Amino acid sequence: MTAAQVRRLARISALQALYELDTTGHAVDNVIASRLEEHPLAPEGEAFLRLLVSSVLQQKATLDARIQRLAPAWPVAQIAVIDRNILRIALFELSGTSDTPPKVAINEAVDLAKMFGSDSSSRFVNGVLGAAVGERPESDPASPVPEAAKD
Repeated sequence: MTAAQVRRLARISALQALYELDTTGHAVDNVIASRLEEHPLAPEGEAFLRLLVSSVLQQKATLDARIQRLAPAWPVAQIAVIDRNILRIALFELSGTSDTPPKVAINEAVDLAKMFGSDSSSRFVNGVLGAAVGERPESDPASPVPEAAKD
């Protein structure tokens, strides 16, 4: 299995965990353990799953404020739970603190929206993330990737 496939499976598990955490009062550790029991991941996949879930939870207020700014017609609380969590994951990955290239973060988010969202989810997610990348100074394709993003 390639690193990209491992990360995709980790993103799917992270999305499922975040969905559960958004809709229930379950404990984070129990939710992650349940995901891993149901769909075991390679060690690097498990680490990526834990990074995504913990980072999204820690940065939820900041991520939600950014979603609100990028999609002002949609109050965050009214965005479908799946779409909201796909956007949170992707915006975290786009923040530069993960080593995910912007194109990969967007493509993966759109694919998650196609797999788990409604018929219009992928267009919505793509539009919001396109606006997010447009805000970034390194969104110019000729710009080099910042050193921090390469690690």
